[in-house]
Amino acid sequence: MKFSLATLATLCCVAPGTQAFAPAPRSSALQQFTINHNAVVGVTQHADNRKTILRSSAADEALYQRRPRPEYVPGKISDPDYVRIFDTTLRDGEQSPGATLTSTEKLEIARMLAKLGVDIIEAGFPVASPDDFNAVKQIADVVGNEVFDDGYVPVICGLSRANPKDIQVAWDAVKGAKLPRVHTFIATSPIHMETKLKKTPDEVVEIAVNAVKFAKSLGCNDIEFSPEDAGRSETEFLYRILSAVIEAGATTLNIPDTTGWNMPWEFGDLIKKLRENVEGADKVVFSTHCQNDLGLATANSLSGALNGARQLECTINGIGERAGNASLEEVVMALALRGATHFKGGPGSGKLYTGINPVHITPTSKMVSEYTGMAFPPPKTKVGAQA
Repeated sequence: MKFSLATLATLCCVAPGTQAFAPAPRSSALQQFTINHNAVVGVTQHADNRKTILRSSAADEALYQRRPRPEYVPGKISDPDYVRIFDTTLRDGEQSPGATLTSTEKLEIARMLAKLGVDIIEAGFPVASPDDFNAVKQIADVVGNEVFDDGYVPVICGLSRANPKDIQVAWDAVKGAKLPRVHTFIATSPIHMETKLKKTPDEVVEIAVNAVKFAKSLGCNDIEFSPEDAGRSETEFLYRILSAVIEAGATTLNIPDTTGWNMPWEFGDLIKKLRENVEGADKVVFSTHCQNDLGLATANSLSGALNGARQLECTINGIGERAGNASLEEVVMALALRGATHFKGGPGSGKLYTGINPVHITPTSKMVSEYTGMAFPPPKTKVGAQA
């Protein structure tokens, strides 16, 4: 893998407990870093054929050590300052027009996501097609069983609608992983319930509860529930349905701004109100899933974290349907650089952190861009040529 000097210097400066390389003065010289296992060697080829070689120190090698994270337990995080990163590049990201991936490409991306250190990989929507089922199952069986030296292995998640067929297929796809999760959802906003589902609020609550109970009956002990279009749902109804699914066995409550409609202060306040008013809120992890229709997905996700969300859903390069999702590189680097100083007021000390290793952001970004055919502009935050 190769990085520009400026890119590697940026990555180095944010890795916990390490010292950064001092960027060399800008020139027309060719500057590259080659990474080989735990050694980093910088070579600058000058115009007059002179070479400057920079070798890594022990501190630099610490860049490749994954930051310790709390033991994974569904519905609980022992350190209230730890933020789980849920990557949905292979599910929501693939919904970008033209972003179809082969099973082999999905497996390679999943392996890079594991190297990056994401806590949860949403590998797909298994009931969508036999190919999607097989791809999710392969990721669960392979990546979901590749335990790193530090004991880390990612949770492998499959998405399902709130009906028994979807949930059964999702469970069959992910159950081979060491840490399998089923993520089920149903719409809760008045416009979606009335025009899309054609269901009453009482019927929606019943469907949601039965979905969670069915997933639990299959042997799944890690169940995520999402009230679709929560950003435009009535808060009192959210209190009711979320309290009911917790009682039924849900372990993570994901709050989606499905249409990218909310302002950051508005979305953060919603997370705060849900944590304060949902019965059993202390028994689950609250999550965010923010779309980028108004360009606020990252801001809304961070506002959610400020107000107690401890799982943030995002995608590599921010890809996804319509205007995309919260960008993993933006969310992660914001927490890496400002997490210790700007998130007081929620649970814990307010010194938020993740288990992501920033060194692997750029190669993962480039792989996703190449495989999906979705290039990002030079000014793209953290991964663009000008960043």
